[in-house]
Amino acid sequence: MSISNSTPARVSLGLLVVRLTVGFVFAAHGWQKLFEYTIAGTTDAFAGMGAPLPEITAPVVAVLEFAGGILLAVGFLTRPVAMLLAVDMLVALVLVHVPAGLWVDAGGYEFVAVLAAAAVGFAIAGPGSLSLDAGVFRGKLRRWAL
Repeated sequence: MSISNSTPARVSLGLLVVRLTVGFVFAAHGWQKLFEYTIAGTTDAFAGMGAPLPEITAPVVAVLEFAGGILLAVGFLTRPVAMLLAVDMLVALVLVHVPAGLWVDAGGYEFVAVLAAAAVGFAIAGPGSLSLDAGVFRGKLRRWAL
């Protein structure tokens, strides 16, 4: 497929690049929570960080980040998935990362802030024309677009 110099084509290509990257990062974090730390380990970590109802929130967040990251990367159900991922990151930012300051090496919020901003951006802008949403829904999602 050739991408022309038109603005819509360049915008869709830019959205694709960012969507693939951010989706991969979310999916990798979900994978880590599900398969490296395991749900039990993630639950213990959430409890230690003061997350509410860690027995529920840990598996929900792990699955959301893993499946949501994949869905974001391929651009399917992009807006609702992006909204959920943004809430996930904003809660992590407030509950865990803000007290540590900005820098990620000290547990700070710079990384989760960027992920939250990217997710909010996709919730607002949508996935672009190079997505499953564009192919499957063919403009029908415009009715509920922001």
